[in-house]
Amino acid sequence: MKRLPIILAAMFALAACQEQPAGEPVTRAAIGDHSDMPAPEVVEVAEEDVPEAEETPALASVCKSATFEGVRLTHCVADPAKHRIRTALGPSGGAAYGSLSAFARSIDHSTVAFAVNGGMYGDNGQPIGYYVQGGDRIKELNRSDGSGNFHLKPNGVFYGTGGSWRIRTSDSFFSNVRDRPQFGTQSGPMLVIGGKLHPEIAENGPSRAIRNGVGIDKDGKAHFVRSEAPLSFGQLARFYRDELNVPDALYLDGQVSSLWDPASERLDSRTGLGPIIAVTNR
Repeated sequence: MKRLPIILAAMFALAACQEQPAGEPVTRAAIGDHSDMPAPEVVEVAEEDVPEAEETPALASVCKSATFEGVRLTHCVADPAKHRIRTALGPSGGAAYGSLSAFARSIDHSTVAFAVNGGMYGDNGQPIGYYVQGGDRIKELNRSDGSGNFHLKPNGVFYGTGGSWRIRTSDSFFSNVRDRPQFGTQSGPMLVIGGKLHPEIAENGPSRAIRNGVGIDKDGKAHFVRSEAPLSFGQLARFYRDELNVPDALYLDGQVSSLWDPASERLDSRTGLGPIIAVTNR
């Protein structure tokens, strides 16, 4: 019978070493007699007191819907204070991207405000007129005569360096621009020249297509417009002159006109594109 206290003591010691049930507080006694001291205060933190990580707000789209003469348009504004502009044809040493989808796979989406097809081109997506990308001239200014929209004189050049963007007729560009810009693309016809409509564009000609263009306002902002339904050259030109009040605007292309607007998750899927104009966030 003398062994019973020893066995019981061993059992109590073993129980003291086992884990406490899940969710129960674990208490540890300090060495010495402190029975007269108050129990430590337990501070509970309310859930609402825990600060949450702040999310970076998504940038709002700079593209808005508009309607002009019964035709729905998308109007995107590039601001020199907020954006940069670059041209893109294809990967270095490779073929043209051919689509905004392919271009989108080559760039960090968070840096892009929007992108559009950016000028006329021939075989394999190569530009048929003046084209500069990253300060490198890929194609010289084209002042030749011919048929088609590009040769509906005067045509023009959209170009710029840093936050200074311009549109000039091709003849004016040839006569006045000496320093090579960081980007440039030639297209045609001009839509608005010095506040006046292109003299050869009919008020409402028979040709109707999905079309896009670019215009520069008096504050230096670039206005990109894409129609969401077929329209005439005259309608697009009047929208630039009468609604946007831009002194100079240039037609970019038709039928293949495309827009990528990451903020609204719009990515047009047309293929067979040539030069691309990308507007990126500063």
